[in-house]
Amino acid sequence: MPQITRDQVKVPVDVAPEMRDEYINNYMKATQGTGRLMLFACDQKVEHLNKDFYGEGIDIADLDPEHLFKIGKEGVCGVLAGQRGLIAQYAADYPDINYLVKMNSKTNLVGVKQDDPYSPQLYDLDAVLAMRDAGVNIVGLGYTIYLGSEYESTMMAEAGELIARAHNHGLLVVLWMYPRGKAVTAEKDPDLIAGAAGVALCLGADFVKVNPPKPEDGTTPAEALNIASTAAGRCGLVCAGGSTVDAETFLTQLYDQIHVGGAVGNATGRNIHQRSLDEAVRLTKAISAITLADYSVADALKVFNGEQDFSL
Repeated sequence: MPQITRDQVKVPVDVAPEMRDEYINNYMKATQGTGRLMLFACDQKVEHLNKDFYGEGIDIADLDPEHLFKIGKEGVCGVLAGQRGLIAQYAADYPDINYLVKMNSKTNLVGVKQDDPYSPQLYDLDAVLAMRDAGVNIVGLGYTIYLGSEYESTMMAEAGELIARAHNHGLLVVLWMYPRGKAVTAEKDPDLIAGAAGVALCLGADFVKVNPPKPEDGTTPAEALNIASTAAGRCGLVCAGGSTVDAETFLTQLYDQIHVGGAVGNATGRNIHQRSLDEAVRLTKAISAITLADYSVADALKVFNGEQDFSL
């Protein structure tokens, strides 16, 4: 299992000197001491409304929002990412989960044909810090930027200021970087994905979440992803999980993203929470076996199938 020591954590210089230990603590928590991130994305109740939580092919348990927290408690995750209000409602009952507060969100009701996307910041950092001071285990923040939107400058400015303030308080920041808008003709173009990763680095993010690229030059998605992960530099790149697929397909893609594409983890939501609690927990363990412990796909499938246990 890959492991890092505290002195191997590269602390950005905008972290206040008195908060360096706090930043390192949060980094080690979020990455389970491996330097790799297993992010359980639970922000879709705003982004996609209820269609991600109820309907054909979705386990009925997913309709109850507490399902997310049960998975976070019983499974193996680095951080559970969700909006401040969602976390505030359940965190007292699930105090041991590492939380990442999603600072902006928008619904999918207004399409790109109607208006370019803009996801405004929903609350000030002080509200999040107050929750942390009250004992909620908050290790980081998340923010989405839609590059190519006519509102990208506003989102970049909000994110830049947020990262500076978050680092000053010892918190990590993950940027969701999605090229989208009327100016964007191919959201998953490899060069554009690599460019988005570089923007996240320049804004000071600790990790960047991108969609897997779709190359058209004969290279594989994982090979194209390697360009983006290199462009991201010290900003660790992770891929969005996307819609639910069978476990073997998902785990194979994840393995290739890490071992070919240079990703430093994953950011998975629907592929986990749309399953029953037992199956979702087993999948978090299988994902973490690959992400955090370098398991092969075959061995990770044994974890998913209940033939082998995995814990940290």
